[in-house]
Amino acid sequence: MSENEDLESQPEQEPEDQTETGSEEEALDDAWEEALAEQAQSGNADGEEDITPATYDSLEQEENVGQVLQQQEDNVNLDVILDIPVTLSMEIGRTRISIRNLLQLNQGSVVELDRLAGEPMDVLVNGTLIAHGEVVVVNDKFGIRFTDVISPAERVRRLR
Repeated sequence: MSENEDLESQPEQEPEDQTETGSEEEALDDAWEEALAEQAQSGNADGEEDITPATYDSLEQEENVGQVLQQQEDNVNLDVILDIPVTLSMEIGRTRISIRNLLQLNQGSVVELDRLAGEPMDVLVNGTLIAHGEVVVVNDKFGIRFTDVISPAERVRRLR
């Protein structure tokens, strides 16, 4: 067989594809016509849709509910974290020095801090200030006596 005979013996597939595409287009057109007809029938006689304004509850009621839920969440969250260990540290004072001066420090060097002698130290929990206090010695170890404690509500607020 020659190439021409092979081509002639094979059925053409293009017309089938075109008829399938044509029938799909017709089905789509029919669906659109039906949808438009339904829309025209369901609309008002004058062509306008019924529009009603949305109603909202009072914002004050939503705020009150939000506050109650927040208080309940705070109580639950606080109960969950009560047994978590934290780092308690005392800060005697601070200062700012250049890296050049820092590199020159050696044994016997004195660095002046921003606090006066006898002034209360800061008590920090995980880096957050919770109280002020003074140094004491307990069984040959340093301790701290709290002189001013931030209220629990203020401490929780600072943690956020």
